[in-house]
Parts: sequence; C-alpha cells; structure tokens
Amino acid sequence: MKNLSLPDKVCDNLATVAQELTLMAKKPISQSMAVDLLIEVYHAYLSNRCALDLFSQQLQNANIMPPKEFDEYWDEPAFTQNKNSETKTKRASSKR
Repeated sequence: MKNLSLPDKVCDNLATVAQELTLMAKKPISQSMAVDLLIEVYHAYLSNRCALDLFSQQLQNANIMPPKEFDEYWDEPAFTQNKNSETKTKRASSKR
C-alpha cells in the first residue's frame, strides 16, 4: 500500500464522493474504493473515441495551473479567504 498526499480541498471532495457512492451502493465505499471507481468510470467514458477527442480538446484548451500551484491553491483557500475578507473589512471601515 502507498500513501498519497492530497490538498485539503481535494481530500474533502473525495470524502464526499465516497459518502455519495456509499449511499448509492447501500454498502460501505472507502476513499480508495471511490478513487478506483472513478478511474473505472474515466476509462469507460474515454473508451468512446468521440468522448476521448472532446475531452482531449477541452484539456488542451483549459487554463490549467502547474501542479505545484494547484496543490498550494487548494491547500490554502480558507486562510486566503479569511485574510482577504479581513483586508476588505479593514479597508471598508477605514473609508468611513
């Protein structure tokens, strides 16, 4: 077994998906089982040539962050949002 390090937001989303799959299956689905199921769905979807072409085009045209930036962004949103809201509050109160 290998460990996988995920940003907090991605880990939260994975936990939610595992819970939703548990409700659908009416039996326990772990996070690792959810990842495996999602990979199976990904492979099934992309086995359709049209879907593969469309998805490839969407990926090529998407504005995707570099991996390090993605991990940092999704690991810090709560702190950044709180900091930004405090700054906005301070600016708004200083204008009064």
